[in-house]
Amino acid sequence: MLKVPPHQVAGHEAVDGKLGPLVDESGRFYKPLQDDERGSNEVAFYSSLSTNSGIPEHIRRFFPTFYGTQLIEASDGSGLKPHLVLEDLARGQVNPSIMDVKIGSRTWAPEVSQKYVEKCLKKDRESSSLPLGFRISGLQIFRNKELGFWKPGKKAAQKLSTEEVKLVLRRFVSSNTLNDLDLEPDCGLASTVYGGSAGILSQLLELKAWFEDQTIYHFYACSILLVFEKELALEGRNPNAQIKLIDFAHVNEGRGVIDHNFLGGLCSLIKFVSEILTAPNEYKTEVSAKDGQKNLINTDNGVVADQENLINSGNGVVADQKNLTNAVNGVS
Repeated sequence: MLKVPPHQVAGHEAVDGKLGPLVDESGRFYKPLQDDERGSNEVAFYSSLSTNSGIPEHIRRFFPTFYGTQLIEASDGSGLKPHLVLEDLARGQVNPSIMDVKIGSRTWAPEVSQKYVEKCLKKDRESSSLPLGFRISGLQIFRNKELGFWKPGKKAAQKLSTEEVKLVLRRFVSSNTLNDLDLEPDCGLASTVYGGSAGILSQLLELKAWFEDQTIYHFYACSILLVFEKELALEGRNPNAQIKLIDFAHVNEGRGVIDHNFLGGLCSLIKFVSEILTAPNEYKTEVSAKDGQKNLINTDNGVVADQENLINSGNGVVADQKNLTNAVNGVS
């Protein structure tokens, strides 16, 4: 029997008669194909990934398992519709803490319309994508059985300022029960979740090593999903921390060129996770969303200008991403 995914944190949701993904009891995730080229692009990517011998086996684990496509009843009642059939990444998780992090300061692929570029650029300006090279698209953090999850709205999550994003990355691995962004996270689970040979930082570094060499694909508007079980971490057990790459409607051929846009954002995320591990108690902030957004507009005008120039020249952000990659490369 198909049902709405109980732990979806970003993207279109199959609620109130809307079109969105569904899951079944066997551990499969059904994502409706978009009617335009984005749907066919995502199918083409998964098909390419599954047959490409140039993808190392240890890297394949960072992608959801692909089971092809299937016609099923759409969640919006519109009848049979083709869906991607993928691995349900939350299957077997009881109360998972999940964070969807969209990677890259540029979130649109080449050869899209001017209207779509402007739409993406507006979202990038209103988020941490420009200054950090990534933004949070959605999240849920398990607090306890009585309080359930802290799950801000998707629009609120996407508009977190630079400082608020740093705070949320700390809150994600905190053991104390928090109810708003003004309280100080204790980062009590950082070493268990982010650290260790199987922790999230180690996995991010493994992915980074591949992106430093791979020139097969360029990933635009792709996310890294961070998942772990907080209750297991609190009990001192393996929290099943993992990362997965998701959302491939805007993947282009790499044509022998390194994906500096994605690599730069990935390196930036690694930098902040690494800082939490090395200095979990040093971060203190008093940030409001309004102030954070104001600072973003005032202090990052140069990056915004580069993004606007990119619309005309196609070159500015690539150079900036190379600099970002080099600047944070030392964290490994």
